Amino acid sequence: MAPELPLGHAAGGDAPPLIVHVIHQFDVGGLENGLVNLLNHLPPGRYRHAIVCLKNATAFRQRLTAPGVEIISLDKREGKDWRHYVRLYRVLRRLQPAVVHTRNLGCIEAQLLAWLAGVRLRVHGEHGRDISDLHGTSRKYRLLRKCMLPFVHHFIAVSADLGQWLVDVVGAAPERVTHIGNGVDSVHFHPRLGPAAAVGPPGFLRNGAFVIGSVGRMAAVKDYQSLVQAFLLLLAQPGAHARLRLIIVGDGPCRQACLTLLQQAGAAHLAWLPGARDDVAQLLRAMDLFALPSLAEGSSNTILEAMATGLPIVATQVGGNGELVQSGWNGTLVPPGSPDMLADAMLDYYSMPELGPRHGARGRRLVLAEHSLPAMAGAYLAVYDRLTGAPQPSPLSTTP
Repeated sequence: MAPELPLGHAAGGDAPPLIVHVIHQFDVGGLENGLVNLLNHLPPGRYRHAIVCLKNATAFRQRLTAPGVEIISLDKREGKDWRHYVRLYRVLRRLQPAVVHTRNLGCIEAQLLAWLAGVRLRVHGEHGRDISDLHGTSRKYRLLRKCMLPFVHHFIAVSADLGQWLVDVVGAAPERVTHIGNGVDSVHFHPRLGPAAAVGPPGFLRNGAFVIGSVGRMAAVKDYQSLVQAFLLLLAQPGAHARLRLIIVGDGPCRQACLTLLQQAGAAHLAWLPGARDDVAQLLRAMDLFALPSLAEGSSNTILEAMATGLPIVATQVGGNGELVQSGWNGTLVPPGSPDMLADAMLDYYSMPELGPRHGARGRRLVLAEHSLPAMAGAYLAVYDRLTGAPQPSPLSTTP
C-alpha cells in the first residue's frame, strides 16, 4: 500500500493545494449533488478544486456556487474509449494536483492514471455499487477494485454498509476507510409552514388529499414501477380515488413505463410525473409521505431531503437506507421488489393521520443532529488535511 506522504502546497508558490475530483458526468444525480454540496460548503482558501468529467458537464453545473472551480470535460465515448485515458493523463500532468479524488467504479481506473501522472495522494469514494452489480458480487469488478488497492491512499464510503463491504469484500485496510454520510441543506428543505402549495395540473390536488411522493432518477435500479403498482393497490381502499395522489419527480428511461401502468389502470389523472424539476423543495412540501422503492442505494440524498422536510419515509431495506430510516420511529422499511408490502406500509400512514407527522418530526431532528452540510464538509476536510499534512484548525475555519 502506498504511504501517506505529507504534502503542503501544490506547484504554484503559495497557492492552496489543488484537489481534482474525477466523476463520470456532471449531471443530475445523488453523487453529483453530494459533490456540489461539498464544494459549496468547504471553507474558501483551504484548498482549490477542479472537476474532471470523463464525459461532460450539463446545466447541473450551475448549482455550483463555490468560486474558481475549473470544470473539464473529456468527452469520453460510450464503452471503451482508450483515448480518454491519454486525455486524463495530460490533464492531471497539467494541473499537478495535490490530491485526486475519484468516485465510484466508473472512475476508479483514474487512480492508476493519477499515479502515473505523479499525483502523490489519491482518494476514492464509493457512493453506491454499479448499476449492473447491485450487490457487489461481480468477480470482474471485484478484481478491478482489488487491482486498484495499491494506488488508493484512502477510501470514503457514504454508508457504513459500503464501508464494511470495502473492507470485507474488496480487501481495503479498515484504517484506510472512512464513513462520511451525505449532508442536506435543512434551511432550503424545511417542513411545510402552511397549506400545501398548489402543484400539478389544475385540480390535481384538492382539500384533504393525501399525497404520496418520490424524487429520483427514473432508472431501473429505482424500481418506480413497484411504487406505481403499490399506489394502484391502495386505490382499492374506500374513498381512495378522491383522496390519494401520487407524485414522482424525475426523468429517465422508466418514466414512460410508469405512465403506461397508470393509464392502463385508469388512474393517470391521480398521478403527476412531471420529469426533472428545479423546485424539488417546494414539491416535497406538497407531499404527506415519501416513498423510495430502490433495489439498491448508497446513502440517499432524496431520503435526507424528505426527512429535512419533515416527511415520514417508506423505503426498501437496501444499502444505507437502514442507516437513515428506523422502522416504527421515523418511517418504515420493506423488502425490495415487493409492491404488496410497500402498499401495506403506505396504508399505515394513509389510515392513521397522526402517524406521519410524528415520524416526520423525528426524521427532521435526526437530520439536524447528524446530517448537516457543515458536518459533512468538516469530515471531508479532516480527511484531506490528514492526508496532506495541512494544519488542522477548527473543522470549518476559513483561515487559509
